[in-house]
Amino acid sequence: MNLVVRSQRVVTPDGIRAASIHVSNGRIAHVAQWNDVPADAKLHDAGDSIVMPGLVDTHVHVNDPGRTEWEGFETATRAAAAGGITTILDMPLNSIPPTTTVAGLDAKRKAAEGKTSVNVEFIGGVIPGNASDIQPLARAGVRAFKCFLSPSGVDEFPNVTEEDLRP
Repeated sequence: MNLVVRSQRVVTPDGIRAASIHVSNGRIAHVAQWNDVPADAKLHDAGDSIVMPGLVDTHVHVNDPGRTEWEGFETATRAAAAGGITTILDMPLNSIPPTTTVAGLDAKRKAAEGKTSVNVEFIGGVIPGNASDIQPLARAGVRAFKCFLSPSGVDEFPNVTEEDLRP
């Protein structure tokens, strides 16, 4: 069954306008005029509420595992969803272990299992001595890398020097 979501205020690349959003197999198929609703479609009319694309937060510190009491996957992703965010990118520090190796990435993914309300992607960390971990982290799916040139504030994520960055 196809779904159509429509509103008088749909945010599009061309501005805010009345439109209908046609969803097929869980994906947006196209955006059409407000009154373009096939007879066999399930209609959700949002009235005057704003309908917009989900947002991506590229800088989130989910401190799980290891410091979950600071912020875990359950609370971080519920808060993101409440604010219209559909994807977060988790920073590599503040967790124990940090996301500086594939084993650290695997620990983050395991900690997130069954606890997320939005899509979660991961940023890998560059620290002294982990140059050989960068390519494996990239192949394992991290979306970007972060390092500090001054102390990060946590012992598990030391800052790098120019010599560390060269390789």
